[in-house]
Amino acid sequence: MDLINNFLNLIIDRISQTAFSFVFPLYFFFKLLLFPIRSSFAEDVAGKVVLITGASSGIGEHVAYEYAKRGAYLALVARREHRLREVAEVAEILGSPFALLIHADVSNVDDCKRCVQTTLTHFGRLDHLVNNAGITSINLFEEYDDPRNVASVMDTDFWGTVYCTYYAIPYLKQTRGKIIGIASSAAWLPTPRLSFYSASKAAVISFYETLRVEIGRDIGITIVTPGLTESEMTQGKFMFEDGKMYLDQELRDAVMSVMPIEAVGSAAKAIVNGGCRGDEYVTEPPWIRMTFYWKMFLPEMVEWLNYLFIMTGSSPTESFGKRVLEFTGLKPFIYPPSVRCSQLEYD
Repeated sequence: MDLINNFLNLIIDRISQTAFSFVFPLYFFFKLLLFPIRSSFAEDVAGKVVLITGASSGIGEHVAYEYAKRGAYLALVARREHRLREVAEVAEILGSPFALLIHADVSNVDDCKRCVQTTLTHFGRLDHLVNNAGITSINLFEEYDDPRNVASVMDTDFWGTVYCTYYAIPYLKQTRGKIIGIASSAAWLPTPRLSFYSASKAAVISFYETLRVEIGRDIGITIVTPGLTESEMTQGKFMFEDGKMYLDQELRDAVMSVMPIEAVGSAAKAIVNGGCRGDEYVTEPPWIRMTFYWKMFLPEMVEWLNYLFIMTGSSPTESFGKRVLEFTGLKPFIYPPSVRCSQLEYD
């Protein structure tokens, strides 16, 4: 057995070096050539049915608007029914023939089953599932008195995705539909204070990559890994060590520091475009994709920079990154207005 592994260590290493040198450039060039063709034959979703979780704010809300502009029927899912009603009204003004409201908590498996069944009962079909619902915790691991207080992060971000996907698959197979799973670039970037959030998003990516091998011939799966995007999280709404949601923009500035925050409208447009093209991955903004390669080839540097910008400072809310943000005056240029000042609900 050792002889076989030693042989494979030598051969695989040589093959991989060759692939990096010759095969990969050809692969990326081929994908670049295919891009305009895929764009020309992107799916027309007019009259199709799209189920979106976490549709009351942020990416989910604006993805709903993008589908509405393209004439899709919408099933909007979230816990805040009054916010869903507002989103539905805007969606119908923008062009959706009808937006169905479904008050539900995706961390509850029965609610997820009900979401799919309600959509099927009302519309008779399901073409796209957008799993977007998510929450974020923002504490150092050692600050938790009981890590079970934040189990809801995994329950919502990962298990909510799994539950909705499980119940939607039979109907998506009938329409040869698509799943768009909203993960995060935090899945590969080791950002302090976001350990549970990062783990949940890494789990989403692994789940969908495996599922794509299993059912990718029947259902298209697009994995979305956005960078910092205008949302309630980037406005400072986090789950703390007691398991409750609070607004803390000082801590938000300390953790997100000098990373630019993208306007949610442009991110949502790129996500829907990628899903309709059938892209396997969408990273928005595109430059964030390079951080994956930084982490792969320069892991020590990435970890050191994260430590420097977030972990060094006189207090948790006075990190080095926040001081750089204040000293340079960058905040008005890299934080959208809604992120710089906001009033949020805590549920």
